[in-house]
Amino acid sequence: MVESIKSFFENKLTKKEEEEAPSSAMSRVDLTCAALLVEVMNSDHELDEREHQEFMAVLQQSYNIAESDLEELTQLAKDEAFEATSLYEFTKLINDSYDYEQKVGLIENMWRIAFSDKRLDKYEDHLIRKVSELIYVSHSDFIKTKLKVRIA
Repeated sequence: MVESIKSFFENKLTKKEEEEAPSSAMSRVDLTCAALLVEVMNSDHELDEREHQEFMAVLQQSYNIAESDLEELTQLAKDEAFEATSLYEFTKLINDSYDYEQKVGLIENMWRIAFSDKRLDKYEDHLIRKVSELIYVSHSDFIKTKLKVRIA
């Protein structure tokens, strides 16, 4: 994971925990999901404005992140160079914390980002497929979510 994005997550999580505002705090697993959404945006090496807007919408709808935090996170995604990452550290937390329906919801959100520019890149498809396998989402649900988002 890009170091600046990791730092952002750690700082925001620590601040939220210190404030002890559980209704507005983003959990560590939600931050992990946000990191995976950033990876989908970056996977085709082109940050399209439509992807940016869909990313903002997904984070607001699914994870209730403050507008100021969304802007900072998006800026980090745009500014940072790509680095090799291990998906295991993220998918392990998701497997430990999410039920099956939440995992399917994550895959659907990843597809939303991937299709937001009206073009599916092979790297986006590969990343979502890999995450889907690592979090044990069935192939049929992987395909169903892909078709659901693609048709919408």
